[in-house]
Amino acid sequence: MSTSSNRPIILATNDDGITAPGLRNLVEAMREIGDVVVVAPDSPQSGMGHAITLHHPLRLDKVEIHGESLGYQCSGTPVDCVKLAVNQILHRKPDLLVSGINHGNNSSINVIYSGTMSAAMEGAIEGIPSVGFSLNNYELDADFTAAAYYAKKIARNILEHGLPSGSLLNVNIPAVPLSDIKGVKICRQAMAKWEEKFDERLDPSRRKYYWLTGKFVNNDKGADTDEWALANKYVSVVPVEFDFTAHHAIPFLNEWKID
Repeated sequence: MSTSSNRPIILATNDDGITAPGLRNLVEAMREIGDVVVVAPDSPQSGMGHAITLHHPLRLDKVEIHGESLGYQCSGTPVDCVKLAVNQILHRKPDLLVSGINHGNNSSINVIYSGTMSAAMEGAIEGIPSVGFSLNNYELDADFTAAAYYAKKIARNILEHGLPSGSLLNVNIPAVPLSDIKGVKICRQAMAKWEEKFDERLDPSRRKYYWLTGKFVNNDKGADTDEWALANKYVSVVPVEFDFTAHHAIPFLNEWKID
């Protein structure tokens, strides 16, 4: 695929599906700074994490995206979308990968489960400067104005300055009007978790099934976390890496007498 200008090529994807309003707002913001190519799931894929499709064929159909941008819908996961975009559509690495704008929070431990962030992580694995954007609002009529505004500002900075090798950004925007946002905080991921329960129910045939429930618990009171930033009306920016090695644990393990 080739573009008609020397502007940056920006790959846009998400996990809420190709018709999601967050993606529409992200595409409109990115059009101002580059040529946008959209490859997104044809249906919602929230919570898929870094899943890939191995045992079913993948479908890829060209669609019109919001009037101008070139777009494709994929039958697979967000990570599938990135892999297909780089290998089958662009045939090169884009200058930037943006994922989102997710309809809901991806701060703290949520980054592990997030299809939005896994798509961005796949981009980083491919050596593409990548970022995931999420709005801390689950309402059907959520206003993405502030999220799109900050997505454009952060994307411009990534294109200008790049990102450290092996890293990507997890950006969460508070659910307040643009005028109420106090600014941007570079943060660490809060040490918080879900306390989960399974609601046991019976179907019409009297067979048991289970529905995941629970609540989010944040006992991390640090003022340098993404959760603190969001609660205090700041956009949180957390640098993330895909190297899962616990480097600090290597000296500890080297003390073991395994031989």
